[in-house]
Amino acid sequence: MDVKKWLGVGAVFAFFVMGFIAMKQAMPEAKEDRIYKAIEVYSPYKLEKRMAGLTIVNTQTGIKEMPQSADVLLRLDELNKEWGKSHLKVSENEVTVLGDNNQSVVKIFIETNKEREFLKRFYGI
Repeated sequence: MDVKKWLGVGAVFAFFVMGFIAMKQAMPEAKEDRIYKAIEVYSPYKLEKRMAGLTIVNTQTGIKEMPQSADVLLRLDELNKEWGKSHLKVSENEVTVLGDNNQSVVKIFIETNKEREFLKRFYGI
């Protein structure tokens, strides 16, 4: 009887561990709020609510992507990273957001080293 009890406890523990791992994999990367929110304003990718979840809309082309609910935020991060590699430029203590014709749209001041590290890690610039 004792073996059955421990087998049941082990199964419950295994399900909790598997659920925790799945939840960790579905979470997007941590971001530096101030700099990310300032850059996000110029990103062409926005979230749109729908009956079954969220849709990612490219505001420039109108193209909509409907990934599975668990993957929406991860896909949005991927799209923002791709956009950032070609539309963001770091120079000394500021980030320059570039338009489609490589014209400067806005310059955002980098306040801390954490923000600079975030730009390198997240956008790869």
